[in-house]
Amino acid sequence: MNEEARRINSYFREHSLPFPTTIAESIAQIKTFVLQQFDREIVQKQLYYHTRDHINNVQRRADQIFEVVCPYWSASNQTTALDISRLKLLLDLCAVAHDMVQVFIAPTPKHTPRRRQPGVSEMATIERLLDYINQFNQWLQDAPTSPARLTDEDIKILRDAIAATICAYDSTEQAIYQPDLYNPHKSLSPVARILSLADIGALGIDGVEVYHQEGSLLVLEENLDLIPLILDGTIYSLKSNDFELYQNIQKRLLNRCRFQVNFAKSRAARLEREIADFPEGAISTLHEVFKYLNSTTIQEVEAKTPTDESATLEVLLQFFEFERYINFKTTAKDFLVLAPDD
Repeated sequence: MNEEARRINSYFREHSLPFPTTIAESIAQIKTFVLQQFDREIVQKQLYYHTRDHINNVQRRADQIFEVVCPYWSASNQTTALDISRLKLLLDLCAVAHDMVQVFIAPTPKHTPRRRQPGVSEMATIERLLDYINQFNQWLQDAPTSPARLTDEDIKILRDAIAATICAYDSTEQAIYQPDLYNPHKSLSPVARILSLADIGALGIDGVEVYHQEGSLLVLEENLDLIPLILDGTIYSLKSNDFELYQNIQKRLLNRCRFQVNFAKSRAARLEREIADFPEGAISTLHEVFKYLNSTTIQEVEAKTPTDESATLEVLLQFFEFERYINFKTTAKDFLVLAPDD
């Protein structure tokens, strides 16, 4: 038995779980396990962006897309109400679970961003989630035909949907995108398409303010060395006390600003292709869901985001507003980087 299986077995022993009789009850119990695992990741790996707020945002955005598309599935007579209900449950589970494990490349050199290798966190998440589901189904082995069991098709939908959120970098656009949405050899489920669009849909669905908030949180999550400097105010005197570090941080923040502008342009440019596989009747309403992906929004992002080489660290700090996202009751010593234990 591997370490992950032992952990899951221990979880079953320690929690007196009610025996589920419906798929909804099973999904609810699995989500409870996922959230406990995720909360552990948040604390141990000092996550600022990948938190419960991100889960809630993805769930909300996924719900908005689902509600638009769902009536067209019903009208097609190809999907029953029971099927749609099951897809919604699987979508909810994916939204909760898709970032459950975060794997950073270690060690991180001093004063450089910590990074994730593309796909590694998602694959680790899939492995942990499916290990638990397999144990969960074994727990139900005395009722092999129980409607509470997750089927092989359910498991495939979960696996493919989380994998579809893996991002790659487009050097031409200088932005990230989700390759599975463009792979003609992959037959993605509606759950996968909805989850993917919801995951990186902040700008299109929620607008510039939320988009910038998520950008700031990602910077903090990937640049933990900034936290103590902000907490004790040292970052504001670096120009005179440590000019090399001043330039280092200025360059990191400027690069992020440029990425955010490029990413906004990319999201707007890719929308048509990424929603093309939804029912034809839903396309116009999906444009209303992604109402901020237009030239006016892109111009606003460009106008508000400092991208010129002359942008000072002070200007960049004012843009990111890190103080809004840091609990100043926490002392700098609480922000030591923890080594990943995956």
